[in-house]
Amino acid sequence: MSLSFESELRMAIKTGKVGFGSKEAIKALKHGKAKMVIVAANAPKEIKGDILYYAKLSKTPVYVFQGTSVELGTVCGKPFMVAAITIYNEGDSRILEFAEGGETSA
Repeated sequence: MSLSFESELRMAIKTGKVGFGSKEAIKALKHGKAKMVIVAANAPKEIKGDILYYAKLSKTPVYVFQGTSVELGTVCGKPFMVAAITIYNEGDSRILEFAEGGETSA
């Protein structure tokens, strides 16, 4: 069975602890509290740059969602744009496997 990013993200939101927004993502990376950050492909360059910079410093994996922030918000079930998502605890999901090298099979 191959993993679906969208279903794993929904599972993480339902059973784990996640935060929404680029400011929260950058703050979590600065404090080393994030397990993973998901950023929308169309996030503003400055924001994406900051997230990648702090992720590199804190050795936190970043997954670039191949869609817009509107689509990322829709996947999360939110009625607004989501440029970045911070995964603090993945819960019952296997979302962290996407950061370790994309699609994996069970």
